[in-house]
Amino acid sequence: MPNTLQMYNKLCRYPGGKWLFGKFVCRMAPYFGTIKPRFVELKPGYCEATLHKRRCVENHLHTVHAIAMANLCELTAGLMTEVSIPKQMRWIPISMEIFYLRKAKTDVKGVAKLELPTWQDSQDIKVPVSVTDKDNNEVVKAVISMRVSKRD
Repeated sequence: MPNTLQMYNKLCRYPGGKWLFGKFVCRMAPYFGTIKPRFVELKPGYCEATLHKRRCVENHLHTVHAIAMANLCELTAGLMTEVSIPKQMRWIPISMEIFYLRKAKTDVKGVAKLELPTWQDSQDIKVPVSVTDKDNNEVVKAVISMRVSKRD
């Protein structure tokens, strides 16, 4: 997604801009549309987005489904990586380690935060993600490994 951060910052100046940005992201990567993410903040080293608890993301226990939260983890880690790497580089997720800590009975918030490394020609980075409920209880934590390399 070229100029992702520039687009985010431009759209956020307007009412509904973050919603529109979410639509753009889901159009580029359609599977993310299954959770209808809402972006709260996006900047180098940081991405925060929410997932509204509704029937289509619930499991048989009427809590937020584990895979919906895994989707939120991948989304926040990916967008944070996208806006953090130099323009001449690209990224792809290569693995995910995820821990489901408790049931998510409310809307949830995913935060990917990373101290930015000195970018090299090619490297793997580990992006930590935390998902919390409305009471700020951590319900999921994940570490997503991203391969960052020069564009061809």
